[in-house]
Amino acid sequence: MFDVNGIRIILAVIMLGIASYTDIKKREIDDRIWMIFGGLSFILLFFMPNIYNSFWMVGIYLIVAPVALIVWRFGFFGGADAFALIVLAALAPGSTFVESQVNPFTTLTNTVILSIIPVVINVLRNVIALIRHDDIFKGFENETRKNKIFAMFIGHRSKHPRFSFSIETLEGNVKKMNFGMKNADSTEFCSSSDTWVTPGIPYMIYIFGGFVIQLVFGDIIFNTIRIFH
Repeated sequence: MFDVNGIRIILAVIMLGIASYTDIKKREIDDRIWMIFGGLSFILLFFMPNIYNSFWMVGIYLIVAPVALIVWRFGFFGGADAFALIVLAALAPGSTFVESQVNPFTTLTNTVILSIIPVVINVLRNVIALIRHDDIFKGFENETRKNKIFAMFIGHRSKHPRFSFSIETLEGNVKKMNFGMKNADSTEFCSSSDTWVTPGIPYMIYIFGGFVIQLVFGDIIFNTIRIFH
């Protein structure tokens, strides 16, 4: 006999590892990854001790599917990220190594929390630049203070941007900030120098991290509330 749940977790880690690696290297992910691991998730259901309960569990966790698709369509992340969450819900539903509450949205909420890390890094980088008296807003004299502050949270001024999206635009001859939603599915990476950009970090890395945290800690939000309750 073999531990089917253990195999499902291993396959989930392999899937997200491959997807994250290819996303970093190529900034695109082959759809065959989702087909292969989605097929494996279906096959493994028939090796579970209680097939009916397993189908029921997968059905519950696939509640995340429409949410992921809606978030994708609104441009918050790419299509591959949505497919990763959907296949993950079928491949390793409710998987965790700890006695902690998890739910169909645990990986997603963990992912969102991890994605806040670049915001903190942006703020620290920009504050340090201002302390050094760097003119990070050179050319934006006509921009509002509110937009400048917001820009410090979502981006930074880069001399040689790589795998980042520009948040600058020209209105006539005047530079303005452009905070429209951007992802690799619909926007080209910035190639201009000395430009305000927002990092184009592959969201797949956050999903991978969110799932690993689910395995070893559970749900960040619920567990944090429980700790401080």
